[in-house]
Amino acid sequence: MNEISPTRWQWRVPASLPAAKLAGAVLLIALGLLFADGDAVRLALAVLAAAILAGWAVRDLIAPVRLAVDPTGLTVIHGFAGHRLLPWTTIEAITVDRRPRLGLTSEVLEIDTGESLHLFGRFELGTNPEEVAATLRAARRYP
Repeated sequence: MNEISPTRWQWRVPASLPAAKLAGAVLLIALGLLFADGDAVRLALAVLAAAILAGWAVRDLIAPVRLAVDPTGLTVIHGFAGHRLLPWTTIEAITVDRRPRLGLTSEVLEIDTGESLHLFGRFELGTNPEEVAATLRAARRYP
């Protein structure tokens, strides 16, 4: 969490995440070249997967702030790199969904406006979704 002022907070993608995605894209291309053995389809699939991963990293670099809160409401990521303001009056629920899978528990912050549902995981927020939910609930009570 990055506190901007006593009444404004924002959560962003950790700086190491886009770097890891770009490194993964380079690794995919290298592996595609190494194991293609003259097969253009294998190389094309590796390049396609690398391009998707690189595009995902570019989004993290262009719009690192995924969620912000201030007295007027919440600002959430919208589309590839845009942002959308959700006034407090439109927000119906702020919850954390926990699901066990393969011995691990994943947590996702859910912001429900009735018309749309906004989901944020730990890697998008850079911190525990439960902590973010508690901060959002407190900010909602004291606009």
